[in-house]
Amino acid sequence: MPYPDQVPARRPATVGLAASVLVLMAAGAVASAVAGLLVLGGTVDRFRSAAAGTSAGTAEIDDLVLLLRGATVVSAAVTVLVGVVLVGLAAGLLVGRAGARVATWAVCGLGVLFGCCGVALLVGQRAVPLRLADGERSTAELLGLVGDAYPGFWISINAALSVGQVLGYLVVAALLASPSASAWFRRRRPVPAPATVSYYPPR
Repeated sequence: MPYPDQVPARRPATVGLAASVLVLMAAGAVASAVAGLLVLGGTVDRFRSAAAGTSAGTAEIDDLVLLLRGATVVSAAVTVLVGVVLVGLAAGLLVGRAGARVATWAVCGLGVLFGCCGVALLVGQRAVPLRLADGERSTAELLGLVGDAYPGFWISINAALSVGQVLGYLVVAALLASPSASAWFRRRRPVPAPATVSYYPPR
């Protein structure tokens, strides 16, 4: 007969809410990756049109376009992978795996760090002009055109997503650190009753 502290407790609302936030963030990550791929074609076309009036040669323009395409595809792949990881962590939280809770805290820490770096990078691109040597003037001109080639809303949307990512990870970490969540993840699993062995005395 199991003792009262061995009976699985009902999953607290904080854990369910944390898992829901993770799934929502995963959906946002996938949507962001798809949006980045969708705007890539128009961004490249606008960049080529603007770059035609600079001192850069065709080879330099092609190299930067190749770099832009590659960075966008890699970023989309990594973003989708992060989304899959978040869904997996959410599933682990819902079934009460203590390891999933620890892994979620680790991911939250990394997410806050990368989110802050993303916001700082976006702000830095707008606030601090890129300075290169005189021999790299054409490169500086091309790099300056990349940001302008994206749709007007793109920078604002990415900044908002980075801020939302930081807030989302902080919320998830706080929910999993709540007393109800801590008690639920530390609960003891039910111990199965020992098998009954029938004994018949020899005749």
